[in-house]
Amino acid sequence: MDWLVAMLRAAGDPTRLRLLLLLRQAELTVSELIEIIGQSQPRVSRHLKLLCSAGLIARFKEGSWVFYRTMDEGNGAALGAALADLLPGPPEDDLKRLAAVREKRAAEAAAYFKANASEWGRIRSLHAPEREVEAAILRHLSADPIEALLDAGTGTGRMLELLSPYAKRAVGVDVSPEMLAIARDKLLRGSLPNCQVRLGDTYRLPFEAGGALTGFDVVIFHQVLHYLDDPAAAVAEAARVMRAGGRLLIADFAPHELEFLRDDYAHRRLGFSDKEVAGWFQAAGLKLTGTEAIAPHTDLKEQLTVQIWLGQSPAASQAEAA
Repeated sequence: MDWLVAMLRAAGDPTRLRLLLLLRQAELTVSELIEIIGQSQPRVSRHLKLLCSAGLIARFKEGSWVFYRTMDEGNGAALGAALADLLPGPPEDDLKRLAAVREKRAAEAAAYFKANASEWGRIRSLHAPEREVEAAILRHLSADPIEALLDAGTGTGRMLELLSPYAKRAVGVDVSPEMLAIARDKLLRGSLPNCQVRLGDTYRLPFEAGGALTGFDVVIFHQVLHYLDDPAAAVAEAARVMRAGGRLLIADFAPHELEFLRDDYAHRRLGFSDKEVAGWFQAAGLKLTGTEAIAPHTDLKEQLTVQIWLGQSPAASQAEAA
């Protein structure tokens, strides 16, 4: 009972209740909350500290920035949802200022896309349309329910956006704060409360090891591994946080000889063979369960084939699942 009393005391303040309702709408920084709430930094920080201590919100550091978000699991999430059901939402003025914060983020994201669009467009022109790749990913992953999804190297968050209707909870991890800013804006605008993003390294994922009943039941690497100097280590780390019987999907390039991708776009690897990926899976304790090649619709000399590899971790024994 003590935990509930502590949570109710923390939530039982008008400003802290406003903060809770706002953070159910979006992940926000202290400076953004100051702008919305209209109170000083020390006061807002104190309120946030009390809410964190009570287990109602979580704090995540990304470089020099700190983001806050309501809990998505446990007692804090349950109480937050109950309070939200009793109220119509944040005050109207808070919602207006939140909309202004979102517009500012969108403008920054648009500027970043504009600066990099030509580079991304050149690579896209060499392989099959994204809609075909995404359709294949959905075909492989959407048939079974997804309890917890991890998008490792989420980038702009497109896979979270694509798979959110099929996942109860989805988390994207990336080492780039700039990419996460774009992903976070996309999740805000798409009203995807079951999705969140975190700053993190694919070699050292910020999650506990998976088990019979814990961990991610789906992990995806979408056009990520060719940037890494040790993709096998990233696959092993993904396997570490997977639930027993969990699925791993890799969407990347088949072997090619387009050396300019290494020189101009920081690709460390020029695609991967089935044998190589099968070796990663075996070393990580996963079983290769399927592959699919998606060829480009072009007669150009420079072409890229997108390959999908599917792996699965061993199912839990009856004793482990009990």
